[in-house]
Amino acid sequence: MVYGLEVAAAARLVYEAAGRIGAKRLRPFIPELAARLEAFGELNISSEACLLLRKASPATLERLLAADRIVMRRRVRSLTKPVTLLRQRIPVRTFSDWDDVTPGFLEVDTVAHCGDSTEGFHLWTVNAVDIATGWIETDVVWGKTQVRVGAAIQKIRRRLPVPLLGLDSDNGSEFINHGLYEYCQTNSITFTRSRAYKKNDSAHVEQKNGAVVRRLVGYGRYMTAAAFLQMQRVYSLARLHANFFQPVRKLSAKSREGAKSIRFYDEAITPFQRMVNSGKLAGARQAVLEKLYLSLNPLQLSRQIDRETRKLLLLASRPGDPLSWSGKGNRSSEVANPVR
Repeated sequence: MVYGLEVAAAARLVYEAAGRIGAKRLRPFIPELAARLEAFGELNISSEACLLLRKASPATLERLLAADRIVMRRRVRSLTKPVTLLRQRIPVRTFSDWDDVTPGFLEVDTVAHCGDSTEGFHLWTVNAVDIATGWIETDVVWGKTQVRVGAAIQKIRRRLPVPLLGLDSDNGSEFINHGLYEYCQTNSITFTRSRAYKKNDSAHVEQKNGAVVRRLVGYGRYMTAAAFLQMQRVYSLARLHANFFQPVRKLSAKSREGAKSIRFYDEAITPFQRMVNSGKLAGARQAVLEKLYLSLNPLQLSRQIDRETRKLLLLASRPGDPLSWSGKGNRSSEVANPVR
């Protein structure tokens, strides 16, 4: 089957609208995404080209989009400092304990925006992912203190479409402390932790740290009030795009053939669709989210994210990733906390 220039151009459009996700995640969402783009007048193609686009396999999409794909350079940096305080009172949850979990159980982690040096002050991101649906909530914090990370958790809880039932963190002191422990106890939130130095226990949020946070803000050093406010703007837009227009696949089964492990995934659908399908959304909340979804132009949202991200990258004090960095760094000194 021959896919012409019209189909290739349409594929690039839906690819951009979905946040440049992989073809296996993009393919099942194309009919819905194409309909949304047509409704906003962003996609105008012939009926034949539209049919070919909807029939394209993941392999065909990868071929059509080969020139547009951007591969982020992976860097590994861990600033978690395990503590012994309260560890005996907070149970361990491993990666294998998440089977059949319902919406409302979050994995949470912090991401450092320190550039090439961990010395001195820099901003942090608190990242939370709902295990059952892939719904993501992010918040920038002015330093990784227990109080500010705890306040970010409370903000994330208020934004979450379903009640917060459980929280799973690593062993860092920003999470393992009396303040957060008592907050969870008071609000009947199950509080668990991963095993020390076992990142696979937090695989869901670790994946989002790279696919969402690092992909948006890169590895530069951010340390100013302007960067703090701009990162908030980026995250407010990215939250909508990731949850409504970026399908996710979930592991459905595993088997082993000798030394080889074979994994099977379900069909990729968006976190919003998974929330709706779970039946756990309150009627009024679901109606609000559905109205919000219908009001969003995915391509316009993607373009807004790109514009705001470019502004943010110009505020980095030290470029940390040449693939995402543009412009000269702003080496202004640390200023007062903008959220006091």
